[in-house]
Amino acid sequence: MNRTLEHILPRVQKPARYTGGEYNAVVKDRDQVDTRVALCFPDTYEIGMSNLGVRILYGVMNEMKGVWCERVFAPWGDMEEEMRREGIPLYGLESGDSIADFDIIGFSLGYEMAYTNVLNMLDLAGLPLRSADRDEFAPLIIAGGTCAFNAEPLAPFIDIFSLGEGEDVTVELIELYRKAREECWTKEELLVAAAQIPGLYVPSLYEVEYNEDGTVKSITPTKGAPATVTKRIVQDLNRSYFPTKTIVPSTEIVHDRVMLEVFRGCIRGCRFCQAGYAYRPVRAKDPALLVQQGIESCKNSGYQEMTLSSLSTSDYRRLLDLCDGLQEWCDPNGVSLSLPSLRADNFSWNLMERLQHGRKTGLTFAPEAGTQRLRDVINKNVTEEDILNFCRTAFAGGWSTVKLYFMLGLPTETDEDVLGIADLAEKVYHTWREVTPNRSRGVKITVSTAFFVPKPHTAFQWEAQISREEYERRVKLLRDHMRGRSIAYHWHDPETSVLEAVLARGDRRLADLLETVWRKGAKFDTWDEYFNYDRWMEAFAECGIDPAFYANRVRDKDELLPWSTTSVGVSSRFLWREREQAYRGVITPDCRKQCTGCGADKLYPGGVCDAEC
Repeated sequence: MNRTLEHILPRVQKPARYTGGEYNAVVKDRDQVDTRVALCFPDTYEIGMSNLGVRILYGVMNEMKGVWCERVFAPWGDMEEEMRREGIPLYGLESGDSIADFDIIGFSLGYEMAYTNVLNMLDLAGLPLRSADRDEFAPLIIAGGTCAFNAEPLAPFIDIFSLGEGEDVTVELIELYRKAREECWTKEELLVAAAQIPGLYVPSLYEVEYNEDGTVKSITPTKGAPATVTKRIVQDLNRSYFPTKTIVPSTEIVHDRVMLEVFRGCIRGCRFCQAGYAYRPVRAKDPALLVQQGIESCKNSGYQEMTLSSLSTSDYRRLLDLCDGLQEWCDPNGVSLSLPSLRADNFSWNLMERLQHGRKTGLTFAPEAGTQRLRDVINKNVTEEDILNFCRTAFAGGWSTVKLYFMLGLPTETDEDVLGIADLAEKVYHTWREVTPNRSRGVKITVSTAFFVPKPHTAFQWEAQISREEYERRVKLLRDHMRGRSIAYHWHDPETSVLEAVLARGDRRLADLLETVWRKGAKFDTWDEYFNYDRWMEAFAECGIDPAFYANRVRDKDELLPWSTTSVGVSSRFLWREREQAYRGVITPDCRKQCTGCGADKLYPGGVCDAEC
């Protein structure tokens, strides 16, 4: 470890965040490495190390001969202050070397409010923020993750965006980089060639013009770049890399357990859900392989807890077989098994019996809306009877803690829909009283509401977000009608959701906003300790940008959207049809019951989705 680093670590919180050296971390001989990659997560160590995607890409790249991938996380304020004072640049955890000397720096973008941390990390590395100001061949700055599907607010800062799942395309990009370096290409030649790789979006190769009203007039590809860049997917999850020899953190993290990915995608088609569209089509793993990977992961890490990971775990067809196979090993070895992301319409007594083997940590379900009318609008495809049966099964099985998640501000929402949340919570309470085997233990029902944010590549991407004032009125209305000591109500603050709506559907002009607010001190904007809404409002005013233009405006069907150059494989025509269905209150069946013609099947050779998932 650097001696200066040793000197400052005793002065910061949680120094284990910055030391590296964890069990199963990959350390390679520099002399045997020709390409170095910094895999950056723009949040704290505890958050980044809980991200399964980061662990997968870390393993994929380190399996490549001659490639060394290291992890980099955003230092907390106390550590950043010490680093700047001592002149320590941002470094890779495995080697301690400055990432400015690496070949490729890649950012994982999971949420918009981390954008200021991306800029801060580039600055901590001693690199110019803007791609146009980085003339050197290396380091190449790339980014991926769900937010890359609207890359425009960060476009001036990033050289290449990777769309979709990165296992295959990351390898292809690294090999292209090696070829370009060996043949002494210019950076521009590398970017032009990268644009020809499916799934790679090079923003500098697109010219954007705007109308007088501020909307996008045209997006013109140059130098042979494709008009639309479509995401990449892993065709066969059974053959894809999975990190069974995972890094064991040296300090507590958010999800400190084995995470076993069951399948990708979602059959449901909730109209607000970006992940549901972005990860289509559904692809599942074989349960025998999952059992093997789960056991190996526990043996290689020493973890005593395992969780199944997916967007909707109870939609996995062979879930009971998988649970039985895992518990055959988990039970005698003292490993608990948990199943998040359960659906109310398929939570059965048989499944509950499997969960009885683990700790009763509470069950979570997201009805999203309080009335059946609004659940049909958003295509949630669950009924009140489903929800109450879910709770009835859980309470009869001995559970006494249930969390229910909703959104406020969904399209067409009325006060009746808002009050329906309180009514549903009351019915859940009475269900507990009817079926619980032990009233003396009491029950805890937690109702949480988030502020709806319209997201790109969803059926609601054209919608307006309601105003902050209207959201706060609806929160008060619901709070005033939430009764009962056993029911707790929590709501998300509106300020970050307003900014999220701006950034989620923003264009390249927001780059000036991001740089301005960062220079004012913005960072860690998902953390209460650092977030300052007034600072953002000052930056909007200085840049002459109206946040309502991005957040609170309905888009016309024919408006050219800033993210029109990127595709999740779901057609815009399908999304608009889903929007129309929403306003008619018509549900769309899930993909197992009927192909909805979204277009995701075209991502498969031969155009056939995995109907067995």
